[in-house]
Amino acid sequence: MKKSGGAEKKKARRSSASVQNGSRDPSSDTPPRKQAAKKDVFQLFAEKVRDHKDLVSRWAVLQETRVEYFRGKDFVSFMKNHPDLKEILESNRNLETEDIANSLLQKNLLVRSDRVVKTVRPGKKKLSTWPAHLEIFPEQVFSENDAFFAWTFVKRRPLWQTLLSFFWPVLTLAICLFPVYPHQCKLLILYSCAGVLLLILSFLLLRATIFGAAWIVLGKRVWFFPNILAEEATLRELFRFCPKKDEEERPKWTARLFYAIVAVLIILVLRHHAPDEAARARYQKRMSNIIDDVLEWSPSLALSGMMEKQTVVNATENSNKFSNESKANSETVTSFEETDQHQNDTM
Repeated sequence: MKKSGGAEKKKARRSSASVQNGSRDPSSDTPPRKQAAKKDVFQLFAEKVRDHKDLVSRWAVLQETRVEYFRGKDFVSFMKNHPDLKEILESNRNLETEDIANSLLQKNLLVRSDRVVKTVRPGKKKLSTWPAHLEIFPEQVFSENDAFFAWTFVKRRPLWQTLLSFFWPVLTLAICLFPVYPHQCKLLILYSCAGVLLLILSFLLLRATIFGAAWIVLGKRVWFFPNILAEEATLRELFRFCPKKDEEERPKWTARLFYAIVAVLIILVLRHHAPDEAARARYQKRMSNIIDDVLEWSPSLALSGMMEKQTVVNATENSNKFSNESKANSETVTSFEETDQHQNDTM
């Protein structure tokens, strides 16, 4: 009887447990670890938006940290053109653009920033469209009017950057081993590097010449490849060909005339002091000798030179030792002869 009563109690407990499990929320069937591992939809949305090419963004320094940021009005226009990205938010897909941005701010995926320099610089008509230095704005609320928003999370590294991180040590080792390369490889590397350097210098000189000519003749500042020397620019922005829009005041004609005269004088001075054919030949011979010394160097020659030097040092030391010994012997013989002569005189 006792056993049957205990079995009934166990059955009652199992049935109550099954009822409780049946009334549990279906969404809670996922184990806690899997729920924690599941990424936040706003995080996925932020990563998707940041990787999208249509959202215009720039790089700046925010409190000594380099960050990527965008403007509020650009984010609004971007969401109007790509409403399909809201599907990533699942249950929050019906939120307005402002509410989505505020949610990103609350989750610390974005931080609202403001320009450090708030006054127009001399010679300019308005503030810079993309400031290079930012500071955190006191009120972390979304706005379209002259508001900047910086991403706070670390962007996923693409595959080419990972491969490049492994390639740099190999390149460094290859540069260190340049002296032991075959002669043909040395020539190939030397002329390739010289050609690339000449191409870069020629490009920069042509770019500066076009700018100077346009500034003197037309009074306009035209920079082709405007971001080619920028320190904080993406690879796509670095090779952007279109010239930057001139937002500064038109230069005065007196300044343009002055710099035109200076440019003509510099050209005349350089033409007058240009090296003649003999000087060019001497310089070319000197440079070719230096290049030949670099290319013809090898560890075997260096070791043989060290061995020859050591042999010469040893031979010098042996000759000095031999001369010292012969000198000492001659002095001893001389002293003996003087002693014998003195004894004979005494006798």
